[in-house]
Amino acid sequence: MLQIEQFICRSDNFCVLVHDPETGRTASIDAPDAMEIHTVLLDKGWTLTDIMVTHHHGDHTAGIMALKLKFGCQVVGPKGEADKIPGLDEALSEGDVFSFGAYDFDVLETPGHTAGHIVYHSAKAGLLFAGDTLFSLGCGRLFERGPAEMWGSLGKLKALPGETMLYCGHEYTLSNARFAVTVDPDNDALQKRAAEVEALRAGDAWTLPVPLSVEFATNPFLRADDPAIRAHLGMEDASDEDVFAEIRKRKDNF
Repeated sequence: MLQIEQFICRSDNFCVLVHDPETGRTASIDAPDAMEIHTVLLDKGWTLTDIMVTHHHGDHTAGIMALKLKFGCQVVGPKGEADKIPGLDEALSEGDVFSFGAYDFDVLETPGHTAGHIVYHSAKAGLLFAGDTLFSLGCGRLFERGPAEMWGSLGKLKALPGETMLYCGHEYTLSNARFAVTVDPDNDALQKRAAEVEALRAGDAWTLPVPLSVEFATNPFLRADDPAIRAHLGMEDASDEDVFAEIRKRKDNF
């Protein structure tokens, strides 16, 4: 079984370390802060062997070079953003597989937040490292691609098994929950999740990881095709892409 250590760095970035005790390999999902990651590695007695980059934004790549200098680790990341990611050793595209010990991670291209964003999914481990494409009860802002492309990217994640555990790049769930109920107020599953999130954050506990099945039932950004949301927005006859765009616009102004 893979061992996972999740912690907060910077202000709201999740750092995630994945350790394979059989091989001794340890991967960092992105590298927001080299010092924080190094501290946790020392505490766990792990040696960093890999950095799995999801996209080029500085709050996900700032620690790469310091960690590579310290550990000599391999850096893999999106081919579409290879020129923007320092220290990249291997560029990955849709359909590629990153092998991590006995666990394979399928690479999915998920443009939207950035043009070349990728995510990593392991069916065997039941894990999805989604970066800033999918958040709990939210999704990434559309900085480099439009709503239609992001809706298509989220469609790839909707096709994954519901028992898959979601890890993402930021602890945004409380804000996302407070917004989600404004566009889907009659969703009992969402109301339950929102109350859970309020309680977790009040106790300074993390809201992730979470099964994708929970997101499928509660996350409005995955449910632009849901009749209740469409009715609430008065968009019963609109395309899924247009409904998604409206939800994203409302969240941007929330």
